[in-house]
Amino acid sequence: MSDAAPATATLVVELVTEELPPKALNTLGTAFAETLASQLRHRGVVGDDSAVTPFATPRRLAVAITRARSVAPDAEAVDKLMPAKVAFDADGQPTNALMKKLAALGRSHLATADRDVWDGPDHRYTQSDGKADYVYLRTLAKGQALDRALQEALDVTLERLPIPKVMRYPGRSGYYNDAAFVRPAHRLLALHGTTVVAVTALGLDAAAITSGHRFLSRDDIAIASADAYAPTLEAEGKVLPNFAQRRDAIERGLRAAAAGDSIIMPAALLDEVTALVEWPIVHTGTFDQAFLAVPQECLILTMQQNQKYFALADARGALLPRFLMVSNIETSDASAIIAGNERVLRARLADARFFYDQDRREPLAARVARLSGIVYHNKLGTLGDRVERLRFLARNIGPRIGADHDACDRAAMLAKADLVTDMVGEFPELQGTMGRYYARHDGEAGAVADAIAQHYWPRHAGDTLPEAAIAQAVALADKLEALAGLFGIRAIPTGDKDPFGLRRAAIGVLRILIEKRLPLPLPWLTGLAFQAFNRVAGHAAVPDEVADFLYERLRGHLRDQGYSANQVEAVLVQRPQRIDVVPDQLAAVKSFEALPEADALSAANKRIVNILKKSGGEAAAAVDVARLTDGAERDLWHSFEALAPEVDRHCASGDYTSALRTLASAKPVVDRFFDDVMVMVDDDAVRANRLALLSRVASTMNRVADISKLAA
Repeated sequence: MSDAAPATATLVVELVTEELPPKALNTLGTAFAETLASQLRHRGVVGDDSAVTPFATPRRLAVAITRARSVAPDAEAVDKLMPAKVAFDADGQPTNALMKKLAALGRSHLATADRDVWDGPDHRYTQSDGKADYVYLRTLAKGQALDRALQEALDVTLERLPIPKVMRYPGRSGYYNDAAFVRPAHRLLALHGTTVVAVTALGLDAAAITSGHRFLSRDDIAIASADAYAPTLEAEGKVLPNFAQRRDAIERGLRAAAAGDSIIMPAALLDEVTALVEWPIVHTGTFDQAFLAVPQECLILTMQQNQKYFALADARGALLPRFLMVSNIETSDASAIIAGNERVLRARLADARFFYDQDRREPLAARVARLSGIVYHNKLGTLGDRVERLRFLARNIGPRIGADHDACDRAAMLAKADLVTDMVGEFPELQGTMGRYYARHDGEAGAVADAIAQHYWPRHAGDTLPEAAIAQAVALADKLEALAGLFGIRAIPTGDKDPFGLRRAAIGVLRILIEKRLPLPLPWLTGLAFQAFNRVAGHAAVPDEVADFLYERLRGHLRDQGYSANQVEAVLVQRPQRIDVVPDQLAAVKSFEALPEADALSAANKRIVNILKKSGGEAAAAVDVARLTDGAERDLWHSFEALAPEVDRHCASGDYTSALRTLASAKPVVDRFFDDVMVMVDDDAVRANRLALLSRVASTMNRVADISKLAA
């Protein structure tokens, strides 16, 4: 680098490549910027006051970092060399170990018998680390120059990029496949202020030249300074380099073109389109209204997935025969662009209409037999086998929640039939949705048709739950069958890997039970799920493992709802069978914690639990009232004899808050008992009786939740 470079200036680094994978572009751009800035910050050439701006377009990854230093400041470094007893012999002379260590660090002149040696910026000293005396070396490290720091940082950044798939291509040497990156790289730009930083990457030497829009600009664009990078690209290169700003521009253009109509604009589609264009221009197209006879979900997916178009709907949510497209070309006459896109879309929509018409020629029920020819899992049989298990589960669960037995069986039988339709073969995302359309066409009951679609619900966090009892029964059957089936063959999620979506299935079961207030005991559900696999060879019944998995998911779900770890643990440590009442129990625990007696009772309960745990099962089978000689223990007995029925009554009616508030009245007698009574006395019979009394007290106090978990 030139000596004329300013002490601090904006730094811009850019890689120009072939078209990058659009679904990964935003992630790649963010990772490139953040990793490079972090590495430069670590090397001292970038400070905490530097602003980092990522850039990402279809053909470039770049970052601008303000206040980058041309040379990092000198930094003090401290090395902990070795224990003093290893560094010096009995006479206080330096050992070979110390001399070799200092020589390796280029500090041989500090190998003296002195405990504390200064030599310019170098300082060797002995100091205790709290356990023993150690020898330390403090030095002043010369700050790195920007060119060296950037080279090191760039090497690390490129190595750590989350590249979905590496491409090999001929590099600068010209040899076949000697370079590797996400896409072939063609230019490297590195500017610090107005000065080119002499670094290399992917066989490219840094320069101050970038590439503009492939069609709207010349290929070579000189960048005068780092601060001029983005403005120059926009003005001369017809490129909006900032991903977020380009996305905002597209969204504004879409809303203007929609002219008040509703835009069907999923975030993933907007991100993908942003990654496909450098100079976005929005156009409006139309299609034949006759295509609206096809279910709008099919038309919308055709537009989104095949063409990256944005569908439009009216105020009632009905699809309109208009669509919006984002072009990468600016022209005075867009008629050819619009006509070409309309022609392509017409063919796509005609395909969708053909699939829809063909599928309706055969009833869903006639397709069920075909599922027996499709392998679901090599250890769990075919999709036909799975459907039979769903039918067993649905017709057992349904009547318990008010659903008709035969309707549940019918819905479960048809639930997977649309998997062998042409439309779902083209668009797997429409499974269930098309089943509902086809079931209605076949004349199936409305609740059965709805259950076919809704048994997949919830598909993701925060998604809608199945509405009617039949749909809820089939949805529970679908998720429980997956959990039991895959746990039984040990296909269990590990770490962040969950290829079968079992965590999502578990949350679905829990949300349906809780939010739809279904009074289904969890042990009964898990037992029933494994019963469905009785005839599957090699399948192990592990209902307790599935229950553990569900409770663990429930812990996280409830924490996300705002409950504290102690509140959640107080309820779940007792493994409640009825998941639907857990929110009521948690609300009661939260209310109980606000009472003035809560801390003392929680602490007392914790003490009781610990005493019983340490007693090793010495407690008598029942309390012998005649052996209650101390007044405090008699008062405790009589108090809980009176409280227990009232607590049970409140629990039976679901009024858990009143149950815990009732227990608050016991604080004085509990306090007095521990003040006046020794539990672990020498007399075996008295000790066993007092332990039985504490067991009786703990049973009543923990009727709603284990309040000992609330104690700090």
